[in-house]
Amino acid sequence: MEIIKYPLQMHGDYRGHLVAVEEKKDIPFEIKRVYYIVDTAQGVVRGHHAHKSLEQVLVCVHGSVKITLDDGTERKTVVLDDPCDGLYVSNNIWREMSEFSEHAVLIVFASKFYDENDYIRDYDEFLKYVREQNN
Repeated sequence: MEIIKYPLQMHGDYRGHLVAVEEKKDIPFEIKRVYYIVDTAQGVVRGHHAHKSLEQVLVCVHGSVKITLDDGTERKTVVLDDPCDGLYVSNNIWREMSEFSEHAVLIVFASKFYDENDYIRDYDEFLKYVREQNN
């Protein structure tokens, strides 16, 4: 499994900085949904799911967060701590977000609208689903 980061361009001057995100330019898909995670208590692990078809790009716009990705055969972990790093997460990837720093803000750009039927929330079910998809 390859970790893919999309560099986002920061523009600024003496007034401050701005990072703009455009679909199919900075993000490799049409953006259907944007949400953000805030106020995550210390020790909490979020995620614990995969998506059957949805793609995402995660950006920690403030603070830091550890992202663990699992494709059913390999687990990799990356720390997001730069608001100019967008982490691409394809479908069929189990994800967990942990070790949120105080006041961390994780924004997520998603390729589809919310659909509970797209979620796989049980890890063993995820492994079975991935094996079936790869056969």
